[in-house]
Amino acid sequence: MYEAPITAERIKKTAKTKNLQLKDMLIKLQLNKNTLSNMYNGSMLRGDSLARIADYLEVSVDYLLGRTDNPEINQ
Repeated sequence: MYEAPITAERIKKTAKTKNLQLKDMLIKLQLNKNTLSNMYNGSMLRGDSLARIADYLEVSVDYLLGRTDNPEINQ
């Protein structure tokens, strides 16, 4: 259904376009430093962790999951 490596790549690309360091994001969100590496190896994040990353990056969870190409948050 949803592929963790695709989600990890979207997180990485989004952080890069916003000039955010992944290491700093993971520390601030209290996530393991190997989070993205684990995702590239197929482990999907829990929903609450994914939501925190989406909030930090100011994009929708749907965008990170690849359900839409629109990063805007629908409110």
